[in-house]
Amino acid sequence: MFRSASMCLLMLSVSAFAQQAEAPTPVSLEERVKQLEERLAQQQQQQQQQQQQQLAVLSVPDAGAPVPEAPSSDFGPEKTPFPGDYSWAPASNGGPNHPFSFGPFTGEVRADVAYHFSFAQPQDNTISGSSEVFRHGEFQVTQLGFGGDFYYKGAHARLMTQFGMYATTTPRNDPSAARGQWRLDDAYRYISEAYAGYHFNVQYGLNVQAGIFMSYVGLWSYYNYDNWTYQPSYVSSNTPWFFNGVRAQWFPTEHLKIEPWLINGWQAYGRFNNAPGLGLQILWKPTEWFVILGNQYGGADTLGNPDLKRIHTDDSIMVRYFNHPGGALSRGAFSLTLDAGCEWGAYGTTTASCGDRLFVGFMAYNRLWFLDNKLGFTVGGGAISNPGWYLVLVPPINGATAYSGSPYLDTSVPYRAWDMQVSLDFSPVQYVQFRAEYNHRAANVPYFSGSGGVTPPGGNQGAPGSMVEGWAPDLRPTEDRITFSMGVKI
Repeated sequence: MFRSASMCLLMLSVSAFAQQAEAPTPVSLEERVKQLEERLAQQQQQQQQQQQQQLAVLSVPDAGAPVPEAPSSDFGPEKTPFPGDYSWAPASNGGPNHPFSFGPFTGEVRADVAYHFSFAQPQDNTISGSSEVFRHGEFQVTQLGFGGDFYYKGAHARLMTQFGMYATTTPRNDPSAARGQWRLDDAYRYISEAYAGYHFNVQYGLNVQAGIFMSYVGLWSYYNYDNWTYQPSYVSSNTPWFFNGVRAQWFPTEHLKIEPWLINGWQAYGRFNNAPGLGLQILWKPTEWFVILGNQYGGADTLGNPDLKRIHTDDSIMVRYFNHPGGALSRGAFSLTLDAGCEWGAYGTTTASCGDRLFVGFMAYNRLWFLDNKLGFTVGGGAISNPGWYLVLVPPINGATAYSGSPYLDTSVPYRAWDMQVSLDFSPVQYVQFRAEYNHRAANVPYFSGSGGVTPPGGNQGAPGSMVEGWAPDLRPTEDRITFSMGVKI
């Protein structure tokens, strides 16, 4: 009996051991949590895939509907030359933000309001000898413009209107409008830029454009807001602000632009004679702190005298020699511009040689930025020698224009002049600029408005620029004035 019981216990032990061997190994708590996390991740991935499939079904266009292209290929060139920040360079003031940009259009609004005080205090409030400064002791709108740039699939255009003083003063400096009919000075009076063209995706871009475009001969921009000073020196103030014609802008590399011109003439709405003017601009920006700009021009730009030829070269170098963003002194840069040119051929009853009418001139500026580029200080100036007077602005004596000329100017004396500017400006934001500037200008002949002014008593008399019996303008060889301006560029 005892033996039978022992056998039963042995069999039960073997059976229990077998069952224990077949049972699964218990799972730890950490492994269980890991398994649950993996299951949740799989479920989330499945839900995302289902949502994407549903959205794809809803967004499938009609069979005949075109699939839209990426906006970047429609509203801008494939490649953009000149990488980097060149807002420090002359004629380039402004930031990268454009609040009026949408789709194919980038809008632009400009305003320039200035107050000029001449120490001579001319009684007729007329300041002469400048293409930027016109009235003494008054608040005047120099320029108000609306426009912008359009670009769509290579087709592009730019328009900038001009209202204010520029609408009157710029056309009067173009004598070509006196040739023929249709009043070209009125036709273009309220336009500073208006051109259209096409962009070819060749290398870093090729633009072919036609219309009125800025020349940038003399480095400074036509728009005072863009410059280091309000009043440019002579080689900039007296050279062309615009050209009317056709140009091609070829960018063989991201650092180089080659731009030939076929134009009506030297800042001319129309042609002076029967031949167009030819020009070439080369702009090289090998690095963000160094710029070289060269402009070359040739034409016959004396109205009614096709035998008098002109060539002109204008070359600038710009260097940003200091850059410390966020510092008390945040940037430093200088620019140097050299001009030379001449005229030769039949002139009246004589024949002029290039040496007889040789023009040479320069301007140089240094600028410092403070307080993270919000405050700017510029000092500089320049000089010219111009025996032929072909760049000298005609003062508005008795309503004189570039076409009428003035008998009160003795152009037989070679014209020589020099000037200097000291400018301080403040930009609380990139869209606004407040500026204060002192200018001293001098010439070897009486040229600037004195206290008596350049307007006859009772107003202009006779034809524009004609002599007035018993009266003479008050012209001085020097000029000192202060300018206060507020500019907006959005």
